Amino acid sequence: VTLAELSLMNKLIHTSLVESQQHVEILQRDPSSPLFSIKTFEELPLKKELLQGVYMMGFNRPSKIQEQALPLMLAYPPQNLIAQSQSGTGKTAAFVLAMLSRANASEKYPQCLCLAPTYELALQIGQVVRTIGKFCTDIKVNYAVRGNRVLKGMVLEEQIIIGTPGTTLDWCFKQRILDLTKISLFVLDEADIMIDTQGLSCQSIRIHRALPKSCQVLLFSATYKEPVRAFAERIIPDPIVIKLREEELTLSNIRQYFMVCQSSDEQYKALCNLYGSFTIGQVMIFCQTRRLADWLSGKMSRDGHQVAILTAELTVVQRASVIQRFREGKEKVLIATNVCARGIDVQQVTTVVNFGLPVDQDGQPDFETYLHRIGRAGRFGHRGIAFSVVERGAVGLVHKIEEYFQTTIKQLDPYDMDELEKLAA
Repeated sequence: VTLAELSLMNKLIHTSLVESQQHVEILQRDPSSPLFSIKTFEELPLKKELLQGVYMMGFNRPSKIQEQALPLMLAYPPQNLIAQSQSGTGKTAAFVLAMLSRANASEKYPQCLCLAPTYELALQIGQVVRTIGKFCTDIKVNYAVRGNRVLKGMVLEEQIIIGTPGTTLDWCFKQRILDLTKISLFVLDEADIMIDTQGLSCQSIRIHRALPKSCQVLLFSATYKEPVRAFAERIIPDPIVIKLREEELTLSNIRQYFMVCQSSDEQYKALCNLYGSFTIGQVMIFCQTRRLADWLSGKMSRDGHQVAILTAELTVVQRASVIQRFREGKEKVLIATNVCARGIDVQQVTTVVNFGLPVDQDGQPDFETYLHRIGRAGRFGHRGIAFSVVERGAVGLVHKIEEYFQTTIKQLDPYDMDELEKLAA
């Protein structure tokens, strides 16, 4: 699964803001620039139509990154900014507010340009623009994406253009319908993915070079590693950087247990005992192979459980739909192969089950995948619990994981219902 697909899935999943405990850092080179934060959206210079749109999104107060970033984005004179924070913390809503604030509805030409790495991400940003801008009826959006055909000489009247770098380049230099010299706000979303995808960074830089020097530049990224920093320096002179320190996956807030079984059928019985004892709200179950995931999904469905399955064979839109249904509680169990082990945050998941341990090609524990799997149960400081249901031959792998992470994984008897119920309590 590509970084762009993960980003799209997370954008679709997070309909509300993630409350991160991470510290906000501000790197500022110009000491004369004013820095202040806000605690309510009413403190910002927003039109009442935009405030209504913010409340339509379900945002009652700004997230940590929005508290610091929005006053800078909306300041006069305009400030160049790099904002880094993880998925679900409100980056998209922040720069959408900036675009809708900067766009002058009485001027019928493009004034704000936002680039995203893929067609699907561009459309998702557009959806946020439509929601927040629902009451700004005079501000229009167009999409510089594949399939949106335009004719040479066509006049664009929309104030906001959202596009991918390749199609946007065509609109600017081949079709000559997008005049970059009139753009006053340039947003580059998912900069870390832009850098990771061949060609996109060069195309983005070429577009940026054609913008007027007075154009405000906002760069957004889920990470702020060295490649992002170097890319930003090529795009933005002396930016203010706001960083929400990246969350590190940790085992400290996750209780870990394992159960030993004689066969996959016995593993399934142990899983049913576990599920029945815990009356678990929502659980993610990880399998090593698609065949095992299909088998387990079939058995659980036949036994009356609401089950969703997530594998690499699904398209990104299908995967996003499955996760969305799970997030909304329409299915209580999400069975997944390792496609879902990284990067996907479903906040209400506090329980993870390994139906067999992740292993590499040599049959040794895949420590990184184990960490990412059970890390789904301990996101954003929440406490979680992880069970590994294994066959007898895999007990040695459990001990290797304990040794590697310097942690304790307690053994449970899968048929000791009293112990399981005590644990649930």
